[in-house]
Amino acid sequence: MNTYVRDIMTTDVVTVRPDTPHQTVAAMLRQHRVSGFPVTGDDGKVVGVMTETDLVALVAGRYHRGHRAAEQATAGDLMSHPAVTVGPDDPVKTAARLMRKQRLQRLPVVDRDGRLAGIVSRSDVLSVFQRSDEIVTLEGAPGSTVLGAAIAGQVEHLEGVVAVRDRFTYPAPSIPSTTSAPSDPGL
Repeated sequence: MNTYVRDIMTTDVVTVRPDTPHQTVAAMLRQHRVSGFPVTGDDGKVVGVMTETDLVALVAGRYHRGHRAAEQATAGDLMSHPAVTVGPDDPVKTAARLMRKQRLQRLPVVDRDGRLAGIVSRSDVLSVFQRSDEIVTLEGAPGSTVLGAAIAGQVEHLEGVVAVRDRFTYPAPSIPSTTSAPSDPGL
């Protein structure tokens, strides 16, 4: 069993448009208690991501994009683009690796056409640890010790399994015969 992005993503996503003024974005970040938004075009396609970090750069005087004055900067001027995204059918491991490698706190989830389908955050990725992990007990008669060990090894690697109790009934080991030919006292 694998966990996919679609299993953990948030689908009710607040977005901003490229022409949204930076003051509005700042207010929305506080209002929604998030640290960033996907920036979408009129067609619903993700064109970038606008974050608190982008706004901090503006306040720090690091805004040098575009031809607008800093006080007129929009989400489109400040956003990171192109957006790093994942698909709903990607494994959560893929999202986690992208977040780590790119040092991102969130990833827009896009469909095959690049339209926003959801968003996955670091806390969403970490939610896979909140599931109930299982200790699996194996019972029955696998037929041989080798087969039983192979089954237990495969079960150990299933997602969500933290331990395997091997309660298989194995055939008794065969003991080699130690009978020898009768001795000849006449020799």
